[in-house]
Order: sequence, then C-alpha cells, then structure tokens
Amino acid sequence: MQQMPSQKVALVTGSGKRRVGNEIAAALAARGYSIALHYRRSAEEAQQTVARLKAEGVEAHAFQADVAQEADVTRLFDQLLECFGRLDVLVTAAAVWEPTPFEQVTAADVRRQFEINTLGTFLCCQRAGKIMVQQPAGGVIITTGDWATARPYPEYAAYFLSKGAIPTMTRVLAVELARRNTAVRANCILPGPVMLPENLSQPEVQGAVAGTLLKRAGHPRNIAQAVVFLVENDYVTGVCLPVDGGRTIAGSI
Repeated sequence: MQQMPSQKVALVTGSGKRRVGNEIAAALAARGYSIALHYRRSAEEAQQTVARLKAEGVEAHAFQADVAQEADVTRLFDQLLECFGRLDVLVTAAAVWEPTPFEQVTAADVRRQFEINTLGTFLCCQRAGKIMVQQPAGGVIITTGDWATARPYPEYAAYFLSKGAIPTMTRVLAVELARRNTAVRANCILPGPVMLPENLSQPEVQGAVAGTLLKRAGHPRNIAQAVVFLVENDYVTGVCLPVDGGRTIAGSI
C-alpha cells in the first residue's frame, strides 16, 4: 500500500479572491499546511495567491470548479488527491450573497442560492468526508453559515433559506463521519460583519456595525482565528460558533 504523504493539506473553497477564504488559507499556511485554493472565476487572483504562498515556502496549488456542479466537485477532489495525496482540512467559504426584495424573489433565485451555498457545500463536505474517514489521522471540516439565520434582516430571503441549512448539515456531518472514523470532526462558523460588500451604502455599513455589542466591524482574520481554533481543538465537533461581535444577541435590526 502506498504510504500517505506526511505534509498536511488544507482545501479552502472560495479562496481565490482576497476575501475571507483567502485569509483563512493564509492562516492555515502559517500553521504549516500545504494549501489547495479553490476558485470559480478568479483565476488570476488565485494564481497571485499561489505565487505569494510559494514565495513564503508554502506548497500551494489552485483548482477551478463550480461547486454547484457535481462533476466539477468530483474533478476538483480527484485533482487535489493526485496533487497532494491527502486532505486534512476542508473549509467551505464559497458562497453567493445577493439581495432581492421579497416580492421579487423567484424560484430561480432560491434555486441558485441553494445550488451554490447549500448543495455546493454538501458536495464538497461529502467528498472530503469520504476521503478523511479512510485516513488514520481523520480530518476536520469547517462550514460557513451566517449569524443572521437566527435573526434575518430584509432583502435576503433566498440567501437565508440557503444558509439556514448549513448548521443542520454540519451536525449531520459530525454524526455521520464520527460513526465511520472518530478522528473526523465537523464544525461551523457563523460570521458577522467581518468583510462587508463594497456595494453597501454607508448607512447600511453603519447599521451593521451599530448592531454589534462591540460597536465595530470585524476583520477576516477573526474568522481565520476561529478556523485555526476549530482545527486544533480535537474535542470540538458538531458546534456552530458565531464570530459576530455579539451581533446575534444584540438589539434589534
């Protein structure tokens, strides 16, 4: 039987662009992981990140896939295994977040958000889990939900429907995978206002910050720090961790 490579590997979906997934990849690289970056369309930015990581002595490669397409996900993981030979951490940061007035939400809107945010997450987690349960060292899966599925704000009905499934999915993964290999864990992070979209108006930005207990925006590094904690604490599984400055329990919308 072929010996498994010794270098641990982390795959972060949605990590091509300089957003939260990219910060997570950098944090795991700093902890000694080889990095598999996933992107859908941002090939140039993903390759720039690969070049930066390699310049720092990190083994890194970028892989293209549409996570809503099962064939793409299969190809992504096949290429990853061919390249690295193992998978120790999966972080699912690929997502879409698109506003639509409630009256204008169509079946196509709901379907699109579910296919990327929900189905895409599940397909990646299922394939990663199947790999990890075959490894003596197991592995860790970290999904990305959203704090506001507990207190939804207006204009994002389709998005919240898709993200609301992630905590349940994470608990399902924790149960199913631990039955097959007790060294496989699954947890979820529920981000708050850590990297607000550039197209938000100033009042929207101020409202998001004012709604936190800490009265300030977070930073992608706050999510990366939570990922590192969930990766390294081997007695935590099936947990959904808000990283939101107290937004979940603070005030009204």
